[in-house]
Amino acid sequence: MDPHDLHIPRETVSLRQQVTDRLREAILYGGFEPGEKLIERELCDRLGISRTLLREALQHLQAEGLIVTVPHKGPSVARITEEEAREIYQVRGALEALAAEGFARHAPDAQVRRLRLHLNYLHTPDAAANILAAKNGFYDILLEGCGNRVVGKILTQLNNRITLLRRYSLSHPGRLPETLRELAEVVSAIEARDPEAAGRLCALHVARAAEVVAKGFAAATQPHT
Repeated sequence: MDPHDLHIPRETVSLRQQVTDRLREAILYGGFEPGEKLIERELCDRLGISRTLLREALQHLQAEGLIVTVPHKGPSVARITEEEAREIYQVRGALEALAAEGFARHAPDAQVRRLRLHLNYLHTPDAAANILAAKNGFYDILLEGCGNRVVGKILTQLNNRITLLRRYSLSHPGRLPETLRELAEVVSAIEARDPEAAGRLCALHVARAAEVVAKGFAAATQPHT
């Protein structure tokens, strides 16, 4: 999707849900930047909706942690702090390692082949054009076949913040090729039905992404000379 295109098609899904989904995608995939103020009048014009409907959608996204509302200033896109990022990566590393281990143990061969095919897709120009959504698809398959619904549920709840952090890490020069290489190692371990290696490699992949984001926070706090 184009994160800057907020046009709402008329579909069977409720209009409020369409608005919420479109704004969520715009925030997650770069249509709005962290800290950006959301001006209700402008959003209503771009979406072609009433202010009441917009406010309902914004309240939903605020509950998801994607929007903050400051008294007398209005809503803006939430920022992820350095401490929150570190905590998210700690949880994500542990849970995705469990997911990879479980997938290597329990996923049927057909699902393992789907994971390999999706990894191959990540190398294509189509995937590169929307790499965040494409990488989310890889994890959807992993969670679907890991055999642990609790792991899947918790990671799904964290997915918005994980996607925002993934956008930061993948925007770092050279990070995407490293990411694809690391995921290839995870998939190879899964294909070998080696749960321990799959979990370890998945945790290492998350730790490397965390290092990239941590360096970004450190650079942002350096005084400019």
